[in-house]
Amino acid sequence: MKQKLVLAFGFLLFLQSFSFAQLQERIKWTNEVKDLGNNEYEVVFKAQLDKGWHVYSPDNTLEELIITKVDLTKNANFDLVGKQRVSGKKKVEFSEAYNANISYFEGTVSYIQKIKAKNNKPFSIQTVVEHQVCDDQSCLAPDGFEKTILITPKSASAAEIEAAKKEAEKPQTAVADSLPTLNSVTTSIDSATANVGAAQTNIDKSQLIVPSINIQKPLSKDCTGTNEKSSNLLKVFLLGFLGGLVALITPCVFPMIPLTVSYFTKGHEKGKGKMNAILFGIFILFIFMSLSIPFYILDGIHSDIFNQISTNIYINIFFFIVFIVFALSFFGYFELTLPSSWLNKSDKASDAGGIVGIFFMAVTLIIVSFSCTGPILGTVLANAITSPKDLTSALAGFGLAWGIIFGGFAFFPKVLSSLPKSGGWMNTIKVLLGFIELGLALKFLSKADLVAKTFMIKRELFVAIWIIIAILIVLYLLKFIKFPHDNPNEKTGWTKRIIAILFLGFALYLFPGLYPTPKKQANLTALSGILPPQYVSYFNEGDTCPLGLRCIHDYHEALAIAQKENKPILIDFTGYGCENCRKMEEFVWSQPDILKILENDVVLASLYVDEKTELPANEKLKVTLKNGNQRTLNTYGDKWTVFQKENFENNSQPFYVLITPDQRIINLPKVENGYMKKKDFKEFLECGIQYYKNNISKP
Repeated sequence: MKQKLVLAFGFLLFLQSFSFAQLQERIKWTNEVKDLGNNEYEVVFKAQLDKGWHVYSPDNTLEELIITKVDLTKNANFDLVGKQRVSGKKKVEFSEAYNANISYFEGTVSYIQKIKAKNNKPFSIQTVVEHQVCDDQSCLAPDGFEKTILITPKSASAAEIEAAKKEAEKPQTAVADSLPTLNSVTTSIDSATANVGAAQTNIDKSQLIVPSINIQKPLSKDCTGTNEKSSNLLKVFLLGFLGGLVALITPCVFPMIPLTVSYFTKGHEKGKGKMNAILFGIFILFIFMSLSIPFYILDGIHSDIFNQISTNIYINIFFFIVFIVFALSFFGYFELTLPSSWLNKSDKASDAGGIVGIFFMAVTLIIVSFSCTGPILGTVLANAITSPKDLTSALAGFGLAWGIIFGGFAFFPKVLSSLPKSGGWMNTIKVLLGFIELGLALKFLSKADLVAKTFMIKRELFVAIWIIIAILIVLYLLKFIKFPHDNPNEKTGWTKRIIAILFLGFALYLFPGLYPTPKKQANLTALSGILPPQYVSYFNEGDTCPLGLRCIHDYHEALAIAQKENKPILIDFTGYGCENCRKMEEFVWSQPDILKILENDVVLASLYVDEKTELPANEKLKVTLKNGNQRTLNTYGDKWTVFQKENFENNSQPFYVLITPDQRIINLPKVENGYMKKKDFKEFLECGIQYYKNNISKP
């Protein structure tokens, strides 16, 4: 049981949310066919990976890993001979997080399949390649393409080869023989364009790569921002520092302060004791920061989770369970501890004295206090980490808080007299943290519910549970509820009463969330990105747009409406699991001046890139990408992901762009970590709309 709990804590070190990042390509594919004679051939697909990047090996069995696949679609012209071989620089490393060996390839990787032709005539083979490329920090979005391979026997005539080439150029697919291609389908949009002029009634709904969209040349350069990701290190450092201070006042840590300080003040020379105190604080900081080192050098442990955590249903459910376990531990029903052998070894090593002894004293301190610090540190990391650098920054903040307190009191031992005495108040803090863990657990369950589109956890239900938690905190502080380690004789002082009043006020703040929110308004904006969207409500009558706005979930339908209404299109690339998207909608979009623009001056196209609903059969297109590869679109999420990536060279959300009804980019916004300040978003909208009215709008 202890090992599983430690594993759960380890997983928390990997958590992240969506981040705004530019499109990256880290793999190049080539292919060839080797004639082995006797109508046998080897079809070889070769992947060249950038330095530091890798793909997972097919022999991995973990469902969490996206394995590179090169599939040859069977047809009547050949048979497969044996299994596919994979050749390259393979590495195998044990992952404690997965409790399994993980294998991957770096550098050049070849996927080799032997086939036998049924005759000596030329023919073609349709292949499908699917892959995900990862480095030691993150994984790029899963990608793939389709490729037609031509098999030409040495004895084939020029006429036969030419005929085979023409046959290979005909539309075909690995999904279904009748699947349309990008250039073969034109769909008339009826519902949105009933009254559109004759010249505009037919819009090619299959056109996902639009030649007129040029991300490098927006029409208005004066009001186009930059899509650069700003640093998040200071934010997570401060969050880590705050978490470290909170951990210091828990019953596992606070009593350790005078005990530890006494080591440096008794039996040591004054000057030497102060130097040892400084060294002790530095070691604490170093140990916490060193916890992030494996995530820089061990490929394959965390990178897949970094990329998928925001939309992976099962991982979010896993974190929901982990946070429930943390809460029960804080309530005092059991303790989370590291293996006792770790404590015994570090405690024995601390007796060595000198620098080595001081170092292992710091190690012992961290191990002993794990039952309190583990959940707190895990919570900090779970809500702040987006990369290994952020991980190091948060751990540095946490360690610095401890280093300053422990090292500072050892350096100035007289200050110890000003500290409050240990007592029941520390257990009270621990229980309060347990209630907070329960509230955070619901956040992960809600995200899984949103991505799965089950919508069982309505906004009102989420709010009601948080209200119940807040009221339970009030009842606990007023001693109507008790937990195992509470002191029955402890009195309810003014501090507890003040905290109880604050949580009662928080419950009252939440109370309006139980009732239907008027359209065009937002409530509980301080919790935007945490609560489910406002349309996930018991009072919703089928509307799937935020704030009661008119939003179109199909780009081509929005395009038809824009042509009819003579308005620019605001494309909103979003996702069900995108927290920054919800923050933008409820905190920025809800402002009256912004809302007025969204209602009156643009056609809003909200495209969900994590939409799992399958496309209709006639829209499961095989798209030829800009790099010449092909990819089959099976879901709406596939469709809008390709549309964003191919036209706007970006694959993160939220992402906004204003375009004209004739599909030219007006301007791009200035974005920082996927979130925009109201001022920046308003300037982006007003500048682009004004340019459209002055230069493009037709009377």
